[in-house]
Amino acid sequence: MIRIRRIGFKSASAFAVLVAVALGGCDRDEQGWRPDAAPANSGQAAPHAGYLKPPRVLSAERKGDAVALSGEAAPKASVRLGAPTGEALLGKADASGRWRLVAPLAAEPRLYGLSMTLEGRTVQAQGYLMVTPSGNAVMLRAGAGAEVMAPDSASPRMLAIDYDRSGGGVISGVAAPGAGLGVRVDRATRGESKTDAAGRFTVSLSQALEAGPRVIQVSGEGGEQQIVLEVVPPQPPSGGPARSTLTPLGWRIDWMTPGGGVQTTQLLEGAR
Repeated sequence: MIRIRRIGFKSASAFAVLVAVALGGCDRDEQGWRPDAAPANSGQAAPHAGYLKPPRVLSAERKGDAVALSGEAAPKASVRLGAPTGEALLGKADASGRWRLVAPLAAEPRLYGLSMTLEGRTVQAQGYLMVTPSGNAVMLRAGAGAEVMAPDSASPRMLAIDYDRSGGGVISGVAAPGAGLGVRVDRATRGESKTDAAGRFTVSLSQALEAGPRVIQVSGEGGEQQIVLEVVPPQPPSGGPARSTLTPLGWRIDWMTPGGGVQTTQLLEGAR
């Protein structure tokens, strides 16, 4: 039986706060990132401030009924994981920029906004951080493939499939570092890529994913993997910005993007 769970927010303002925290990245102007911009709440310019790279999650390790999250930020920066309910986990990066926080697990996925503060400047991570009940940590990224914290693999392994209402899709996963690979949908080639130095890959599909069961295969150096995905158009969440559905493949998340669209992230926790 498929169980449907919803991540609830008490008000639209709570959602707005989460979007601002989780998807802000850093200050922008019409030309892109402004490395010398002052924080929004400072009330003054900071013309001599240097660029602060957004904080990142690099790994996740389950510890009983919690998950230990490790990442990088500016050295000595304060690090915050904030939930839309107001709950927050606080930590501090060391002299090398490494930080560690322990997040409790729940019966359903939990969303957080990741941010860091240094010398009065606050910079947000680019995306939502989601922690699943099994202890997986995932960065949900609007218009891009999800980044699942997972070790590399000697053979190609899909970790997530993202698609929007038009069917535009992205496959993300891991394989051996530097390996070339290709993606097929219903036996037709739909994209090629190469893993980076960390063994991660993302492949944007050349054609839309149509609704219905789709056979998706990734193959390359080290082997291949095939799954059958039931493509269902993204469903608008009700009562909050995200709807979580447990499927045979893993958690499916329908979530609202900053532009007002809805994106689906199908995690492949149960895929073999």
